[in-house]
Amino acid sequence: MYYPRRSFLRKISSLSAASALLPVLLPQSSLKIKSIVDSKLELRPKDIAEDDLFWAEIRKMYKVSDQFVNLENGYYSLAAEPVLNAQERHNRVINQVPSYYMRRQQFEDYAKVKTALAKFAGCSPEEMTICRNTTEALNTVIMGLQMNPGDEAIMTNQDYGSMLAAFEQRSRRDKIINKIISLPLHPKNDREIVSAYERAITDRTKVILVTHVINITGQVLPVKKIAEMAHAHGVEVISDSAHALGHLDFKVQELGCDYFGTSLHKWVGAPLGTGMMYIRKDKISKVWPLMGDDTFADNDIRKFEHLGTRPCGINLSILDALEFQETLGVARKQARLRYLKKYWVNQVKNVPGITINTAHEEHRSSAIANVGVKNLPPVSLANRLFDKYKIFTVAIDMEAVKGVRITPHLYTSTEDLDQLVVALKEISRS
Repeated sequence: MYYPRRSFLRKISSLSAASALLPVLLPQSSLKIKSIVDSKLELRPKDIAEDDLFWAEIRKMYKVSDQFVNLENGYYSLAAEPVLNAQERHNRVINQVPSYYMRRQQFEDYAKVKTALAKFAGCSPEEMTICRNTTEALNTVIMGLQMNPGDEAIMTNQDYGSMLAAFEQRSRRDKIINKIISLPLHPKNDREIVSAYERAITDRTKVILVTHVINITGQVLPVKKIAEMAHAHGVEVISDSAHALGHLDFKVQELGCDYFGTSLHKWVGAPLGTGMMYIRKDKISKVWPLMGDDTFADNDIRKFEHLGTRPCGINLSILDALEFQETLGVARKQARLRYLKKYWVNQVKNVPGITINTAHEEHRSSAIANVGVKNLPPVSLANRLFDKYKIFTVAIDMEAVKGVRITPHLYTSTEDLDQLVVALKEISRS
């Protein structure tokens, strides 16, 4: 028997909402992180950023491998132990009453998670959906936008490959024109960046793809200023914010973009396979969903939520990740991440043979930075860091950027970064 969507509002006698949505953190863990944070409430985020004893206590809430120093947190970062424990509990509860939960309870729980995520991100639940990752979110938009032969899309040679591939498919399928521009690694000011996009606009331009935090260098782009400029020309903006949410202290609606996608398993600390898509209310009807849906109107964001059977335990764990992040505070987190980046960069940026491919100004980057060594291919540098020094990074070998990406996280210690500094100096000398 099929239960209509309104049935999720019913109470379940054997599985109440309270038991399905178990306490967001294990009680002792919730109290522990709260007590750690409360002990430093009088300090500004910038002051607490350098307090290694404070962050050593936070590190204890992550199960960090001792096999190598992990400085590749940009792809997929560790979730805190309380979040992983909660995910296991959610999975076990759902597994006890599988189809019963899926038919009667999942929609109510999904709505609660969605409401909490929208509040955290700073947008309306009526303008966002939960998905698996940024690629799914933005491919939905890129493939779903109504564009005709000859219409133009602007992007850069530093944008993420999956998004460039999606636009290339639109070009082959629908004969749209993709205009790929270059951006400076060390811009003089925001105007230089905004102008690079503006110069490419013509009367056929329909959309601009803007990478909020460029994944290969860590440069933070002025999305709001780009959006204001684009809208003045009647052009829409897609924000690829895969690395932004939970990393930078901002709210989605402050960006002024029309479309937004992010991955929650990077900086929000949710389990792997969680993401978010935002579409401005008046733009929803313009985008076709990837999955056919005949339940909701064209202007209803829920038309994108028809994904078939989904792993609900993962989605429930988003609540646990949000609780962890909000207790810690995004402003404190951003300050620490920026401090960690500056900590190692400042020690090697003037070393002969070493090139930093990331803007130095504080507001133009956060945790992520890119470093190269003269005459050493990026893959060789990444291999040498791992094979000799047990430091895991990722090689970036592109026309625009050549180096390795260094991405610390909250559990990264300054001692970890000291090892990186020693390694880079020795490699540059050799």
